[in-house]
Amino acid sequence: MIENGFLYIATLIFIAALLVCLPKIFKGKKAQRFFDFAPPIVLIYLGLMLFCTVKLWNLDATSEAYNSLKNPILYAMIFIMLLRCDLKKIVRLGPKMLIGFFSATISIGLGFVVAYAIMSGLLGENAWQALGALCGSWMGGGGNMLAIQAALDVPESMMAYALVMDSICATLYVMFLLWVINFADKFNKWTKADTSLIDSVGQALEEEAKANTKPLVWQNIMILIGAGLFVSAISQEIGGLIGNYLSFFDKATWTVLIVTVLGVGFALTPFGKLRGTEEVSNVMLYSVVALIASRADLSAMGNAPAWLLTGLIILLIHVTIMIILAKLLKIDIFTASVASLANIGGTATAPVLAGSYSSALVPVGIIMALLGYVVGTGGGLIVAHLMSLFG
Repeated sequence: MIENGFLYIATLIFIAALLVCLPKIFKGKKAQRFFDFAPPIVLIYLGLMLFCTVKLWNLDATSEAYNSLKNPILYAMIFIMLLRCDLKKIVRLGPKMLIGFFSATISIGLGFVVAYAIMSGLLGENAWQALGALCGSWMGGGGNMLAIQAALDVPESMMAYALVMDSICATLYVMFLLWVINFADKFNKWTKADTSLIDSVGQALEEEAKANTKPLVWQNIMILIGAGLFVSAISQEIGGLIGNYLSFFDKATWTVLIVTVLGVGFALTPFGKLRGTEEVSNVMLYSVVALIASRADLSAMGNAPAWLLTGLIILLIHVTIMIILAKLLKIDIFTASVASLANIGGTATAPVLAGSYSSALVPVGIIMALLGYVVGTGGGLIVAHLMSLFG
């Protein structure tokens, strides 16, 4: 069992690197079909979850290394991805994003109510309180969950079950969304969604990239990594200071806002034209995914299978409703999936999913995730009240 923090990080990055290289090593038709179904980013998630579950590393002993790297790399990745951002193109995406977001919010709330009505007898007395707090998190973020926990006076013992359920189910759901994004063409054809605006953003970026014929040199990689990490560090410091005075957002949210402003601002300067932003941000993207997946211990749910089943029922109801609405409203898979993860994953994972689709659309993931903080507390309390009627 790995207990050394550096060895833990080195192992994660090495495993991720091996899995990313598999499509280059195995190039046959059968291999291509396999990687179409299970791309490297999903293999990283699945593989590292399994390694975590079989206790390849000690979660407690390596937690300091994880906590010291995950968010800093995430913020650096967001900054570097945003260097390719064109806000004028983002604005053109229109109101369908808002429709997708609130569809996701309402369907999550409905999922909690229905799942609790089914499972209430197996979850324990007053479980609706902990689920209400978790609903606030799945609609918004950790701040919303803490606010609801305080409002409902939820005991820590009950919250522990909800947090374990959140960790496992949310991790599985991120992996699921990263997988289904590979079927975008088939899904969009089925829903008859007009993806011209989203596609035009990607096409414009491709053309800009082709127009930039300057070679990628190691100095570019060095300055991008250095700038990304520096912005990440400074933003966390400033975010913490602002959070002490303006507590309606937590430190993490203020940090994401600062990183976003800096990224969009520098994108308008010659710095945004540097070659290597895609390459460096992709390395950070896969590293963040590896770190997140490495904390998903499936065996942790051994003592609370009913809570895990409840979480899966909630997600099943949510996904079913989103698919139906996507068909009726002709919503594309990017809008549906990022709206969903903006609720459930928040600012930590929505940009990751958006970036896996197109780095230009990272701001969409961030903006939609921030909307969740507005509705999360009120929405979670309403859902908690509805669930209490069954308890």
